[in-house]
Amino acid sequence: MTTRQGVTLSLLSSLLFGLMYYLSTLLAPLSGTEVYGWRMLMTWPVMTAFLLLGERWGGMGRAWLLVRTTLARLRQEPMLWLVLPLSSALLGVQLWLFVWAPQARHGLDVAMGYFLLPLAMVLAGRIVYRERLSGLLQAAVLAAGLGVGYELWRAGQFAWPTALVALGYPLYFVLRRHFRTNHLGGLWFDQLLMLPVAAWFAFGIDGAGWHVYLERPALLLLVPVLGLISASALLLYILSSRGLPMGLLGLLGYVEPAVLVLISLLLGERIDPGQWVIYLAIWIAILLLMAEGLLRLRERRPG
Repeated sequence: MTTRQGVTLSLLSSLLFGLMYYLSTLLAPLSGTEVYGWRMLMTWPVMTAFLLLGERWGGMGRAWLLVRTTLARLRQEPMLWLVLPLSSALLGVQLWLFVWAPQARHGLDVAMGYFLLPLAMVLAGRIVYRERLSGLLQAAVLAAGLGVGYELWRAGQFAWPTALVALGYPLYFVLRRHFRTNHLGGLWFDQLLMLPVAAWFAFGIDGAGWHVYLERPALLLLVPVLGLISASALLLYILSSRGLPMGLLGLLGYVEPAVLVLISLLLGERIDPGQWVIYLAIWIAILLLMAEGLLRLRERRPG
């Protein structure tokens, strides 16, 4: 896969995640909880088929070997019986938040969390793994920290969806890395363990019931489309991550939250005038991170 193809796949993945974000608002009267349930029920079979047939796409068949390896580890490492459900729960909350937020008009809060996430990952690397920070990374963390501090002073609190994304994902990644489940096999188990809860949500624990599908037959088409878009976005991201340098992949990660902000604004959310300070601080931090990433890419370029 060429770099151009990898970039194209990454951009398509971000656009599909944005489309799914918007589509979740069109599924009323289904709640965000029910939408999350259907998303997972539709995504997991596609993910399984992808792993089983992946050998045809350039060696992805090894991912299914990782599923079997993780299954074998369950017999040898009892701790995994606790770790895998915890890992699944941490990811499940994030996937639920993604489709719940636009319906609940918290789209901008979630997008802000995704903007802060790379900086939170940098801090996690420094605190947990003692990774050294370059001058640019230190400046980026300082800029973001000043913005977050100002927002806490201005509003007296920090939006909980923002904090959940910015703090929850690093905890999830650290847990997976520590217990060596940070691969596609581990992701498959995360999604598998979500299925019982997803089924409970999908079949209407909060009261929508089956009659809504009779009253609004379009849901019978929109729900499978949501699952197809979700699975396609995930698979495109996986494929793009295999063909791009990590630095470039990280820079492309800013496309998705930018799309989420745009969609949230189109859905009627508005940025509070006082919030422009934190947005400015975050964008300064992002530009510093981008500069760091570009420098790393130039250093690795042969010749």
